[in-house]
Amino acid sequence: MKRLRNLHLTALAGAACAVLGLFSPANAQTFSSSYTSTAPKDCRMIGKPSELDGSTTRVCQGTAGLVVLISEGDLRETVSVGRNRAAAAKEPAAQGWFGPFNSTTHTVEWRAMDGKPFAIIQRWHIADNSDPDKEGRPTAKPMLAVTRLPPGAVCHVAYIDAQANPNPNELARKAADEVARSFTCGKDEVKVIGETGRAVSMAKR
Repeated sequence: MKRLRNLHLTALAGAACAVLGLFSPANAQTFSSSYTSTAPKDCRMIGKPSELDGSTTRVCQGTAGLVVLISEGDLRETVSVGRNRAAAAKEPAAQGWFGPFNSTTHTVEWRAMDGKPFAIIQRWHIADNSDPDKEGRPTAKPMLAVTRLPPGAVCHVAYIDAQANPNPNELARKAADEVARSFTCGKDEVKVIGETGRAVSMAKR
């Protein structure tokens, strides 16, 4: 009887260790951020600006062997990511235009899990024609866009209005960590995280 009891306790101890092992630091997922630049001086320009509309394309170094493809035309930009320029140009993100005039800042935040990037976060400025400045030019409204990375297609997965929310960067990282890897481009709808402000409203039109 005593032997059976000892065997039972040993089995329980082993099970407890196995459960604890699932939650040990060695098995915990570690999220991190790193940053790269998409400023023209840090990128490679492809060809010359178009004589027709002044459109430009540049390729910028990312992380983990990925590059960022920035295309600008008619005062609008697209941002895509791939192993090279050709791969990035084929991704859905390369066709992810916003209707209003827009531009991006030159800093890309890369979200990674255990050192492997799975999403980028970038600040966009969306021109609001209904809110002109003193010189009559549309006021730019800030928004953060979260874009998923390979494996799988590259596309926008979440928008965070940077004026309507007091903590847009934290919301963007949370969205990247929780949404990007399971998001299916072309099937899932881009999520609006936090309060919806003017920038997100214009982007979602």
